[in-house]
Amino acid sequence: MEKKRSALRDRPIAWAVAGSLAAMTLTCGPAKAEEAFNLDALIEAAKKEPPITVYAVTGKIVDTAKDFSEKYGVQATGKKVNEATQVELMIREHQAGNILGDVSVATDVASAIGQLLPEGIATSWTPPDLAKDIPEPLRNPLVVVSDPHVFTYNTEKYDKCPVTNIWQLTEPQWRSKLAMLDLFDKPLYADWFNQMETHRDADVARAYESLYGKKLETNGESATATWVKAFAENGPLLADSTTVANAAGAPGQAEPFFVITSTAKYRDNLTKGLKLGICAGVEPFSGFLYPGFGLIAGQSKSPNAAKLFVRYLMTEEGIVPQTEDGKISGNSTIGLPADEASGVAKYLDQLMAFDPSTAGDDLDKREAWQDLWRINHRK
Repeated sequence: MEKKRSALRDRPIAWAVAGSLAAMTLTCGPAKAEEAFNLDALIEAAKKEPPITVYAVTGKIVDTAKDFSEKYGVQATGKKVNEATQVELMIREHQAGNILGDVSVATDVASAIGQLLPEGIATSWTPPDLAKDIPEPLRNPLVVVSDPHVFTYNTEKYDKCPVTNIWQLTEPQWRSKLAMLDLFDKPLYADWFNQMETHRDADVARAYESLYGKKLETNGESATATWVKAFAENGPLLADSTTVANAAGAPGQAEPFFVITSTAKYRDNLTKGLKLGICAGVEPFSGFLYPGFGLIAGQSKSPNAAKLFVRYLMTEEGIVPQTEDGKISGNSTIGLPADEASGVAKYLDQLMAFDPSTAGDDLDKREAWQDLWRINHRK
């Protein structure tokens, strides 16, 4: 299969992502120094090891693993596994001493920082020969891709985005016409709330004042908690990614939903005729960037094959199936394809980037945010 060339090679997308993370200080330990790196030696060592299995949140990992196997003569199998299940599998396999998943791609960030890395269940490795092209904040843990989740509207129904401020999503006109991924199945959305409170709470408060011309009364809570409660009370549909995308983008709707979802679903504009459009210019942000780590099981019996696979993902050949979905490579030399469906490259500076340095706090407070949602959600 011919690989598409990136149209934005001169645009340092990964550096834009890294710029939002520049101040982070991670607690998972420094990367091990490499005196020398020999790719040919790594390939030969990998060929002597047992086959590997790769867990990833995208089904495209199946074909990526096949392409890897053909390229290097090292057997790899890809399996689509969601973030939370990846964590559960890695913990159980580590405890049992029976590693089935050697590589985890785009796992649960909070659990990775708070448990997998500190306890040695997983390790992070950055390819030394590519390190110069990977912004330092994305090296440890290694960010393979960042997944944009964006506010999305139906372009057939509206000439332009009908929302300019997140507080509008708490108003009666959007009651029961909102949707997002289920935060009990996709806890990254609960973590998003905590990231918002930790790093952007003042911006949330300012957005309220910008819209309504008066200061937000929070009754002692954070601006974020006040927004989350009001948002939940407006009855958003919680569903899987396909349902959310269809609710927003299915053609012929009189009253389509307004949603937040991954840019990966924008491929359905091309394959299924959906009418998904990014809401740009929303105060205080138009969505968020969720980092996807590339981790290696601490007890893997094929550490060299696992490293080789991680390195493959940091090349254009290995990651293009995901950049085609609008996901941003951690390698700054790799841009998005010219025909990427969402056009998210133009709006990266409007997205709130997750800061992994506070991911441990996200994990600690995850259930509290889920409980806040459960108590206030109206259907």
